[in-house]
Amino acid sequence: VQLQASGGGSVQAGDSLRLSCEASGRTSTSNGAVGWVRQAPGKERESVATINWSGGRIFYADSVKGRFTISRDNGRNTVFLQMNNLKPEDTAIYYCVARENRVVVLPTPDAFGYWGQGTLVTVSS
Repeated sequence: VQLQASGGGSVQAGDSLRLSCEASGRTSTSNGAVGWVRQAPGKERESVATINWSGGRIFYADSVKGRFTISRDNGRNTVFLQMNNLKPEDTAIYYCVARENRVVVLPTPDAFGYWGQGTLVTVSS
């Protein structure tokens, strides 16, 4: 599975950004899950949001609930992360991640076997 993320950038607090991630190769979209993990400077990786390809169950970290929305386009094997009301603490490298099995809770970062390159999101106050 190859994951290609895009959409990062530098914004002001309160602004919005939309990240995209296109999956290619052996995507296993019928049974797997895809999501986003972020790593802020000096901090551990944190799962942000995950969606099952089939069924569409969604899970969010408490820190982003109500502000971030994950969605997918199965026909294009693409997942999106709409980030609204961004805060300086959202500053991080965001990684698109995937796994071959569905999830029933928000997975920890090490539960994902496939990682794309990161895209940097910088939010200034």
